[in-house]
Amino acid sequence: MTTTPVGTLQSVQVGTPHRYGAAAANDALNRPWETSFFRAPSAAPRWLHTTHLDGNAQADTQNHGRPDQAVLLYAAAHYPAWRAELGRPEIGPGGFAENFTVDGPTEGTVCIGDTYALGDARIQVTGPRYPCTKIERRWGLPGLTARVAETGRTGWYCRVLREGLIEPGLPITLVERPFPEWTVALTNDLGHGRNRDLATAQALAACPLLPEFWQRLVVRRAQGHEW
Repeated sequence: MTTTPVGTLQSVQVGTPHRYGAAAANDALNRPWETSFFRAPSAAPRWLHTTHLDGNAQADTQNHGRPDQAVLLYAAAHYPAWRAELGRPEIGPGGFAENFTVDGPTEGTVCIGDTYALGDARIQVTGPRYPCTKIERRWGLPGLTARVAETGRTGWYCRVLREGLIEPGLPITLVERPFPEWTVALTNDLGHGRNRDLATAQALAACPLLPEFWQRLVVRRAQGHEW
């Protein structure tokens, strides 16, 4: 089996559900809520299960926590841009609720179905993270969710093909790439209406490793529907 080094696992983050109060009276953006979006870096080795990373738990199990969303990855390269654009120097690894902050891979280089080795573990890319309002609630910045979608700096989900011990500093190697034409960036462009080529959307929707949500979304957006 041929493997190609593509980057490094810069940091690992975990979080569990906690309840947070409003920052100010009548502040709808920061009204009390329960979330595990606030994830903190962990230097200790942790076991990566097929369903989750040890020590991490979801508050919203209706929309998160499926096997194809076992772990969320985010490119470390995006954080300098966010700090400059938002004037928030504290935004860094874990700031977008990712479990793995990675140095090297980005939405433009990662493809649907990619299998990556992290130590003994194997993970497979399933698709982009669709940005939700928790992003702007986390940072108290109205419009940040839309900005994440517009820039394509969304991060991406992976399923776990083989369990293993994970810790910061592990090399990331590409083991298999069955669909080199379907990058996470292209999926984002189609899913958010920046690319409305229906033939391309239909071809992507036929990819068996793309979750059903994205299969439907890319076609509907290419057809001109909002959802």
